[in-house]
Amino acid sequence: MACEKIKMRKILRYAFCLLGAPAFAGGTAGDFDYYVLALSWSPNWCALEGDARGAEQCDPAYSYGWTVHGLWPQYEEGWPTDCPTRQDAPTRRQSDRMADIMGSAGLAFYEWRKHGTCSGLSGADYYATLRRAYDTLTIPPEFARLTDQVTLPARLIQEAFIAANPDLSPDAITITCDDGYIQEARICLTPDLTFRDCAPDTRRDCTLQRALFDPVR
Repeated sequence: MACEKIKMRKILRYAFCLLGAPAFAGGTAGDFDYYVLALSWSPNWCALEGDARGAEQCDPAYSYGWTVHGLWPQYEEGWPTDCPTRQDAPTRRQSDRMADIMGSAGLAFYEWRKHGTCSGLSGADYYATLRRAYDTLTIPPEFARLTDQVTLPARLIQEAFIAANPDLSPDAITITCDDGYIQEARICLTPDLTFRDCAPDTRRDCTLQRALFDPVR
């Protein structure tokens, strides 16, 4: 039975690859190969989207820097989303408690529904795993010292994370950009939350030489 499941997953991946769609909506909960921990630079997200939405996390009173966008189960090729699960969803209070690292309870619950359901964990355990994943990283301290917007090569963000986390290899982290801004740092982790190299479809670094980087508000 296990061999049949693996074979079917490979067939589905191949079919989706031919269709140009790497996401596997309705995957099997708990059936994945590794995680991507996605960290968003909050000041840049606020400049691009959050300010227009009136997002609470963009209030300077919070001084958010790197916030967790999500912890995403991945296949070696593609990824599952919105998996059917019998596990309990997180409570509102549990979601509220994630705002300190995610910026809002709404994002936390959205990430559970879209990605956490594919982890095979309950909502409470998914949140706990997400927080442990965040705690595996040392956030480079130099970003918090910026007082003005700067332009810089995107690779410097990657280099700063690697310098702060000696076990993190260049292939285990990718930096993304959006509309000229640094967008996210995405770190690949095994299911037991140790650093590992990202699969090729995740390893797509931003190559901008003059990417915008806003200071913490």
